[in-house]
Amino acid sequence: MAEDIKKELDDEAVDTENTVDETTKPEDAATDAQADEKDAAGEKAGDKEAEADSAEKDGKKIFGKKDKKKDKAQEKIEELEDKVKRQLAEFENFRNRSEKEKTAMFETGARSVIEKMLPVIDNFERGLAMIPEEEKDTPFADGMNKIYKQMVTELDGLGVKPIEAVGKEFDPNLHNAVMQVESDEYESGVIAQELQKGYTYHDTVVRHSMVAVVQ
Repeated sequence: MAEDIKKELDDEAVDTENTVDETTKPEDAATDAQADEKDAAGEKAGDKEAEADSAEKDGKKIFGKKDKKKDKAQEKIEELEDKVKRQLAEFENFRNRSEKEKTAMFETGARSVIEKMLPVIDNFERGLAMIPEEEKDTPFADGMNKIYKQMVTELDGLGVKPIEAVGKEFDPNLHNAVMQVESDEYESGVIAQELQKGYTYHDTVVRHSMVAVVQ
C-alpha cells in the first residue's frame, strides 16, 4: 500500500517538472519580446530606408526633369542671343555700306558739279586778264573781280584746290604735258608754263593741269 502511494507521488512530481519545462520562463519570454521588438524596429527602419530611397529617386527624377527643362531654356536663350547678335552685326554692316554708298554718290555728284563750274572759273580768269590796266579800277572790273574771288573761296571751302604747276617738277599724276619748250630759267623736266589750271577735290584730281615742260 505504501509503495503504491510513493509511486503516485513520484508520477506527480514528474508531471510537475514536465509542466514547468513546457511553461515559458519569464526570462525567455522577455528575450523573445525584445527580439520581436528588434525585428519590428528593423522592419520599420527598413521601411523608412525604402521610403527614403524612393523619395530620393523621385527627387532625382523631379530635379532631373527640371535640369533638362533648364538646359533647354538656356539653349533657347543662347540661340536667341546669337540670333540678335548676328542681326545687329548685319545691320551695322548694312549701315556702313549705306554710308559708303551715300558718300560715294555725294562725291560723284560734287565732282560732276565742280567739273561743270571749272570752265566758268576759266572764263572769269581770261576775262579779268584781258581788262586793260587803266580800266582795272573801274566799278565793272572791280565787281567782276569780287565775283570771281567769291566763287574761288566757295570752291576752296568745298575742298577744291588749284594744282601748283609753274616751277614744279612734272608729275603725270597731276599734270598733262601738251608741249615742250626751251627755258633758261628752269631745268629740264620742270614746268615752265601753265596753259590751263588744274584742280583737285579732296586730294583727288578733278582736272589735270595743262602745261608746257622744259626739254
